[in-house]
Amino acid sequence: MSASASPSAPQPRPRTGVWLIGARGSVATTVVTGCAAIAAGLHPPTGMVTETPAFADSGLPALSDLVFGGHDTLDCPLPKRAETLTAGGVLPPGVATAVASELAAADREIRPGGPTRGDTRTEAELIDAFAADIRDFTRRHGLERTVVVNVASTEPASEGRAGAPLPASTLYALAALRAGCPYVNFTPSEGMHHPVAAREAERSGLPYAGRDGKTGQTLLRAVLGPMFAQRALTVRAWSGTNLLGGGDGAALADPAAAAAKNAGKERVLADTLGTVPEGEVHIDDVPALGDWKTAWDHIAFDGFLGTRMVLQTIWQGCDSALAAPLVLDLARLTARAHETGLSGPLAPLGFYFKDPQGDGPASLGEQYAVLTGWGERLGAGEGVSSGERLPSRERLSSADAGRSGSGSAGSDSAGSDSAGSESADSVAEGRS
Repeated sequence: MSASASPSAPQPRPRTGVWLIGARGSVATTVVTGCAAIAAGLHPPTGMVTETPAFADSGLPALSDLVFGGHDTLDCPLPKRAETLTAGGVLPPGVATAVASELAAADREIRPGGPTRGDTRTEAELIDAFAADIRDFTRRHGLERTVVVNVASTEPASEGRAGAPLPASTLYALAALRAGCPYVNFTPSEGMHHPVAAREAERSGLPYAGRDGKTGQTLLRAVLGPMFAQRALTVRAWSGTNLLGGGDGAALADPAAAAAKNAGKERVLADTLGTVPEGEVHIDDVPALGDWKTAWDHIAFDGFLGTRMVLQTIWQGCDSALAAPLVLDLARLTARAHETGLSGPLAPLGFYFKDPQGDGPASLGEQYAVLTGWGERLGAGEGVSSGERLPSRERLSSADAGRSGSGSAGSDSAGSDSAGSESADSVAEGRS
C-alpha cells in the first residue's frame, strides 16, 4: 500500500495548560492531586459543576488533558506537600501515593516566584521573567493555550499612591497578559483590579475572571440573602466570625489582608439585600485548625408586626477541598472562553466569586442559571461578551469592570488611574 493510501496516524489530543500562582500551596496541591485522581477514575468529581450534565456538551478540555505548572516562592515539593495534607485529613489516604508521578511532573514545572527578600530585579524584569516562564511551559508541552490562575495567599491591598510598588499579584497578572494567557484571580488580592493591569487587560483582547473564590461563608450568604429579600423580611444585623488555620489564617492575621477579604463578603450582602446591615466579620488565625475553617453567622431580622427573630449558621469545612473543584471548573471554562474568541471580564463566572468582574446577578440561584446558559452557548462556540447585558444589577462599563468599580477593597485602594501611574511607566517598556 502506498504512503498516500495508508491511514493517517492518529493526532495527539490538544492539551491545555493550567499555570498556578502559589503552585506549592494547599489549594494548588489539592487541585493537582484531585485532577489526577479523578482523571484516573480513583474518585468521583464531587464539587465540580463542569462535570455535571449541564456542561456535557460545552466543549471543555478534559481533565486528563490538563497540564500543570506554576510559580511559587516556596521550595517544598508537591509530593511532600501532598503527604502533609494527607496527614491532616485534607487528602484521602493513598491518593497522593497513587498519583505521585503526576505530582512530581507538576512540581518539575514550578518556577521561582517573586519578588522575594533581596530580589534586585525591577518590576519590568520580574514581569518579563514570569511571562517567559509561562511561554516556555506552553511551548515545551505543545499546549493549545495556558490559563493562569492565582491561588496564592491573600496579600494586603496596595498603598494606593503614585509610585507605590505594584502588588505581586498584579505583576503576575501583567505577566499572564504579556504571555497571551487568560487569567483568573481566585484570591482577594488586587491582580487585574489594579489600574495598571486593568488598562493592559482592556487592550489585550484576552478573557479574565475574578476575584476571591466563593467557597464557604459567602456562598451561604449568597443563598440566604435573597431568601430574606424575597420573603420581605428585614435584616437588621448580620455579623460573623471566621476561624482559620494554615497559610490562609496566617495571611489574614494582617488587618489589611483581612479587610480585602471582608470587602467581598460585604458586597454579597449589599447586592442581595439592597443595603449593608449592621455588623461585621471578624477573622481569627487559629494555627491548630490547619487547613480547616469554621464560619459562624448571627443574623437578626424582623418578621411580621416587627417580631424580632434570629438565624444562626455554622459552616465547618476544609478550605482546599472546597476551593480545588472551583479552580478546575474556572480553568476549563476560561480556556473554552478563550478558544471561542471571548475577551474581557467573563461575567457569567460570577457564580464562583465574592467580588466578580463584569455585570451579573448576585444571588447564587440566578448566577447558576446564567452560568449553565452560558455553558450551552460555549458548546455552540458562542459566549457572552464583556459588553453584553446579563439579567442583573445595572451594567458596568467595560472600563469600570476592569477596575472593579464596585466598592471592593481593590477599587478603594487603587483609587483613580493616576494611582500607580509611576509604576505603570516602570513596566510599560515592551508592552503594546
